[in-house]
Amino acid sequence: MYVLYEEDGSFKGGRILSEADSSLQVEAASGKRSKIKRNNVVMEFAAPDPDSLLAQAQAAAEEIDLDFLWECAPQEEFDVAALAQDYFGHAPSALDQATLLLRLHSAPAYFHRRGKGRYRPAPPDILQAALAAIEKKRLQAEQQQAWIDAMTAGSLPPEIAEVAPSLLLRPDKNSQQWKALDAACQQTGKTPDQLLLQLGAWPHPLALMRFRFLAQQFPRGTGFAEASLPELPDTLPEADVEAYSVDDVSTTEIDDALSVSVLPDGNIRVGVHIAAPALAVTRGSALDEIARQRMSTVYMPGQKIPMQPPELIEAFSLDAGRPVPALSLYVTANPESGDIMETTTRLERIQVRENLRHNHLDAEITPERLVTEDPTLPYAHWLLPLWKLALALSRKRDEVRGKPEGNNRVEYSFELDGPADDPDTPVRLVPRRRDAPLDKMIAEYMILANSQWGALLDQHGVPGIYRSQQMGRVRMSTQALPHEAIGVKQYIWSTSPLRRYVDLVNQQQLLAAAEHGISARLVAPYKPRDADLYALISAFDGQYTAISDFQRTMERYWCLRWLKQQNITHCRASFIRDNLARLDIAPLVVEINGMPELARGQQIEIEILGQDEINLTLDCRYLEAVPLA
Repeated sequence: MYVLYEEDGSFKGGRILSEADSSLQVEAASGKRSKIKRNNVVMEFAAPDPDSLLAQAQAAAEEIDLDFLWECAPQEEFDVAALAQDYFGHAPSALDQATLLLRLHSAPAYFHRRGKGRYRPAPPDILQAALAAIEKKRLQAEQQQAWIDAMTAGSLPPEIAEVAPSLLLRPDKNSQQWKALDAACQQTGKTPDQLLLQLGAWPHPLALMRFRFLAQQFPRGTGFAEASLPELPDTLPEADVEAYSVDDVSTTEIDDALSVSVLPDGNIRVGVHIAAPALAVTRGSALDEIARQRMSTVYMPGQKIPMQPPELIEAFSLDAGRPVPALSLYVTANPESGDIMETTTRLERIQVRENLRHNHLDAEITPERLVTEDPTLPYAHWLLPLWKLALALSRKRDEVRGKPEGNNRVEYSFELDGPADDPDTPVRLVPRRRDAPLDKMIAEYMILANSQWGALLDQHGVPGIYRSQQMGRVRMSTQALPHEAIGVKQYIWSTSPLRRYVDLVNQQQLLAAAEHGISARLVAPYKPRDADLYALISAFDGQYTAISDFQRTMERYWCLRWLKQQNITHCRASFIRDNLARLDIAPLVVEINGMPELARGQQIEIEILGQDEINLTLDCRYLEAVPLA
């Protein structure tokens, strides 16, 4: 005797081996034995065998017209055996019952299951709605398949192109477009951005990378609403200093300038003057909200997106020839030893004498001329005492660090001779050593200001945003902790308030400390344990990382474009480790498979076989190691 039973929503058959009150032991044609509940049994029969029965029933069921069956069925709940009697017009065989059972079970829109072998026809209105939904689903499936076929064949359907931005940024994974794109990606072995780019959703990889970053970080666009500045105090004292700034020729947001005077006792008095936008950008103001949303100026080859509106930059940038507010740190120090005798912080108005540019001075201001204290150096009266103290300050930091600072790597600036969004724009790589004297000098005084002002906030109990490094880990916090890599007891970012939001917040705190001294913690914009300061650190860290990653991505992209424009196929590189090497002619680290074991820094010759501007990789081949000279 055989049995037909239901298991996991499908019907199976087997030969009965034994029976109990509530269960049966059955054997399938494969020999597998199973214990099933009697409640799951639909019918028992003697012939044919279960596999033949199910095969014949399935074939016969497909011949039954569902609409006709629905009309024949009683409108109330019915049993399959009873309906089979009426439908076939004779006592139903096992095959008849199985055929009808499979057909009813396959059509849940027509017949609602009510128990073992029992069904009820769907009411007319519900049936029509269900059939409409099935038809809609069928048409959607056809449309989806048409989109898949088009994309795998190399054509971008208009319906996909229309929503391509959202498919990359915020895909609705229940949408037909996403399902079609996902299926096409699986068939082609490409990622969504690779496939959409190949199909022409964006004209080139540069457009895709810029779109992705701008849509995520600047969803409302990069422009500013018209901004009005508050009235600034006109009672600030005028600083009697001769100050100069030093920046790249492309810099328009001039944050810092330096002044120096030699005292009768041989010590020098250095002034570090920082633009003071915190006078206008107060906590919670409209200007503060703008800066907090952006967190930082974005720099990329050929373009930048400022953090602050142009009106504010124009009002506070330390442009030469006009008095502007500045927060000044005055340090009296011994230029031989680097010992600091006195520091003073004050808010004042300064007039920068001249905005100097690296591009114009780096070739003339060399270490050799500085060592000999060449009086014919440009701006020697300003430069030489600053340089002497900078070296002493650097030596003191090296003593704390336990080793000299390694800043001899070549850096590159990217200059585009055309639009920054056109990949065919010619690009130039302009090298400059990180240890160039002007760079080293300016960096040293910014470290001095950031360390001394961090100490000032800590001394007065005013919270600030510090950067520390201990055990190799760099982090931001509200505690004054050592920065081991720099070699200072505490360190804040405070010297770029026009370009970085953390510096702006710290300047808001510093203005309170400079004006109120020991009582500053009571009136500072951010009080001790202010929860918003912790939230700000977290938000800044994430957004600043995203901005930095994008800047590196753009620089890597333009490196690839430069190599292509220069038609460079062979060059030298320096081995780093494993399969990594750094090109000697561009700021680019590449992976080269098949390199032998080499010493770090070993020069090698490589061949450039191709490049991938989507993944920003070079296909390189190792040729040989360069013999030591």
